[in-house]
Amino acid sequence: MNKAEILIIDDEPQIRKLLEITLESNDYKVWQAETGKEGIILAANHPPELILLDIGLPDKSGHEVLKELRTWYNKSIIILSVQNNETDIVSALDNGATDYLTKPFRSAELLARIRSAIRRNQSANTDNKIICGDLEIDITARVVTKSNEVMKLTATEFNLLVLLAKNEGRVLTHQFILKEIWGVGSQTETQYLRVFVGTLRKKIETNPNQPLHIFTESGVGYRFV
Repeated sequence: MNKAEILIIDDEPQIRKLLEITLESNDYKVWQAETGKEGIILAANHPPELILLDIGLPDKSGHEVLKELRTWYNKSIIILSVQNNETDIVSALDNGATDYLTKPFRSAELLARIRSAIRRNQSANTDNKIICGDLEIDITARVVTKSNEVMKLTATEFNLLVLLAKNEGRVLTHQFILKEIWGVGSQTETQYLRVFVGTLRKKIETNPNQPLHIFTESGVGYRFV
């Protein structure tokens, strides 16, 4: 049995059953809740490795549950929702969601997102080095190498890469990245961010037009893989 425990907070019995079958067949231990209140209590009593949270709950909005959980729960939360508009997605991500999947979703994709989120939980963000295939980021020395060749990055490009890499698998919104790298007041400069991501891809990606590390989440932000 996989030691990772996953809490499902969803009011649809058929969705919970589908998730239960999918997760247990992949050796995850599953807890279930059909309301936000029940989910918060379960999360507090049995802190899971990851939470799958539906936005449309009967007693309170999933966004409210997310905000409440984020006051103390610091592991991954993946949002599951029928809503597919950018405003809803950005709101969830900015409120602390790790990832976002729209119903109906493919089981293979869900499992891949879960594996990525759990890896992120288990990785120590205080590590001095981040290794992603042939890409190595030495945070202390501020050196990036690709296939043992040193990449010449500007200070801003390096800071941007570290922010993305430390949040591997998580979608970071444009607003979050801009605030973290350039400070408060810069959250509307999305074109500025696109330029920096473009130049960063040219330096670290084998083929910038088919990136293997920095992926665009259209209208939302970027994900590092």
